[in-house]
Amino acid sequence: MVDDDLHAVARGGLLHRRLLLKASALGIGGSLLTPARASEYWQNEAGAAQSEYGQPSSFAHLKREQTRGHPFGPEAGSSSSPLQNMNGTITPNSLHFERHHSGIPAIDPTIHTLTLYGDVKQVLQFSYEDLLAYPMESHHYFLECSGNSFRNTFAKPLDLTAGSLNGLVSGAEWTGVPLHYLLDEAGVKKEARWIVAEGADAAGLTRSIPLSLALDKVLVALYQNGEPLRPAQGYPMRLFVPGCEGNISVKWLQSLKVQKTPAYSREETSKYTDLLKDGTAEMFSLEMEVKSVITSPSGKMQLNRQGVYEISGLAWSGAGAIRSVEVSADGGTTWAEAVLQSDAKPLALTRFRIPWRWSGQTSTLQSRAIDEKGNVQPTRKVAIDRYSPAGFYHYNGIQSWQVSTDGVVKNVYV
Repeated sequence: MVDDDLHAVARGGLLHRRLLLKASALGIGGSLLTPARASEYWQNEAGAAQSEYGQPSSFAHLKREQTRGHPFGPEAGSSSSPLQNMNGTITPNSLHFERHHSGIPAIDPTIHTLTLYGDVKQVLQFSYEDLLAYPMESHHYFLECSGNSFRNTFAKPLDLTAGSLNGLVSGAEWTGVPLHYLLDEAGVKKEARWIVAEGADAAGLTRSIPLSLALDKVLVALYQNGEPLRPAQGYPMRLFVPGCEGNISVKWLQSLKVQKTPAYSREETSKYTDLLKDGTAEMFSLEMEVKSVITSPSGKMQLNRQGVYEISGLAWSGAGAIRSVEVSADGGTTWAEAVLQSDAKPLALTRFRIPWRWSGQTSTLQSRAIDEKGNVQPTRKVAIDRYSPAGFYHYNGIQSWQVSTDGVVKNVYV
């Protein structure tokens, strides 16, 4: 109990979620302005004219968090979404995370084709214009690199932002042709069990996908958030496999081969396998695990006042929709359920929020997500103990942020 109106729901200052609606009672409302003061902010001359393509405000300094690429091939790198500077569940196209193995190709859609061949009754080839004529679907899905959050597997915690640590995940509305339309048209043979997707970039990336998965929710995506795919996201077309590691959503898609076995390609043997402690490896562990991260307050932030703050973050799972998110302000000793302030769509990002009173105490903020199948996000120790020290894919341990007595927020291990 904090006072008559502020009911604590867990230790460390977590408050009942209804108090999100009581800003005036919490003392976090806006300051009253006199007319004279307000008038200073009115513009007294015409502003900029309309443009052909919209740009963000010059006062909103949002940019991706950059990860240095390979020293001998800087094109093979990544950039993360600045999770700490965004809200909602849809990532703008300009801030969607990127991961490239050999840079971004410039592909002319008038000459690019997609070939469907292998164990099919008829080989088909589709131009970009051909695919635009097919029925399409639009869905909100998250996309996550299987190496996301790998920096939290290091021996010592890095003092970085939420985006730098966990920003290889983004959410968008993806629009495209359901892959099963094309497979049905080609006529898949009975003995076929896999599809091998290949991109047109210089990396020659090839990934195998179980046919059962390909016949479910997979799209040949042509649009992202309403506009044609950007080159960094696979223009003119990419495969999109919801809920699975981003590497199998092959960009710049040029061929799909239907066959009896996986390809056991370079990417799915030397790289995208999960090394276990006994020296063996899990292959084709494609589904991304249940996960969440508090984006505010988070690493590199500074609390500049005592009082009530809104703890906010994102949760997602490759197994389906998020059922609930619990938040702790005392390092996992006690937990309180946050409110899900976006529709908990299957395989999409979900935004959660809960009010928290900070009175200058040292606090450790954590979130743990539970999905509709009952999967619970594990602690860092449990998540790391699952794999060999040489492995870092599919890490989904709880993220911990420590708030010091002077309001500085840092990444810590608990």
